[in-house]
Amino acid sequence: MSEVNSNSNINEAVTPSKTITTMVERDMKKVSNAQLVKKILSNVAIYLFLIAIAIIVLFPFYWMIISSLKSLEEYKLSTPTLFPEKIMFVNYVKAFSQGNLGTLFINTVYVGVVSTIFSLVITVLSAFAFARLEFKGKDTLFALLLATMMIPGELFTITNYSTVHKFGWMNTYTVLIVPFLVSVFYIYLLKQNFLQIPNELYLAAKVDGTKDLKYLWKVMIPLAFPTLISITILKMMGSWNSYMWPNLVTKSENMQLVTNGLRNAFTEATSGETDFPVQMAAVAIVSAPLFVVFLFFRKYIMKGVSRSGIKG
Repeated sequence: MSEVNSNSNINEAVTPSKTITTMVERDMKKVSNAQLVKKILSNVAIYLFLIAIAIIVLFPFYWMIISSLKSLEEYKLSTPTLFPEKIMFVNYVKAFSQGNLGTLFINTVYVGVVSTIFSLVITVLSAFAFARLEFKGKDTLFALLLATMMIPGELFTITNYSTVHKFGWMNTYTVLIVPFLVSVFYIYLLKQNFLQIPNELYLAAKVDGTKDLKYLWKVMIPLAFPTLISITILKMMGSWNSYMWPNLVTKSENMQLVTNGLRNAFTEATSGETDFPVQMAAVAIVSAPLFVVFLFFRKYIMKGVSRSGIKG
């Protein structure tokens, strides 16, 4: 009899314990399900936001492409169409022939390549001097250079124009290249990257009798290669997209770049009417190289900029 009572007491003690455990598991499952639903809704909201932003960013490019494939009559319709009624690939042929794109491309590539090479040389030597060499007034001079970044570039336009006009550089490649060879931002960017390289390497190289330029070429440039790629791409894109300055200093059609050369290339002299679809086709052709460059080298741009912002 005593054994039966003891077993019943044990069962009575175990049953509430099982009930409590079951209730806890049920509550945890509810909390887990609530968290899962919350996470799913949060992800859906984030992706919907990103999709909306992507549509806003990509829509101008889509509009440029579909406009370049329309006829002029369809382009002038009071109610715009979101897709061409008749695809006009001939607009791209007209754009290349009427817009003199061959000459414009040659001029732009020449100015971009030459200015990028000289700008890289100046940037590398300046960044190395500020990062590794010791000379009187280095910090003050660098602070003054950084202070010039706060001055809008448009303020230098009048003085630069007056200077190049006195030098007789108008309508030449020199006027398109020389005024923008030095970039304080690129010097700062590369200097910060050079500072990440341990100074012990430089001191050890000096002990071994290595010259500064050899150390720069053999050690610092390879280690800072991602940042140099970023600077190269950004400089080329800046030269390619330059509009205001080439429009001021180049009046000859043979010296114009793609940005200002296409402005009036498709406007009829008699009627003054612009063939906008053909102009859009020319803009699409001009934009394609930049899109391809960014598509294949964007990781170097991000990597170079991110590395230059970290010291240590």
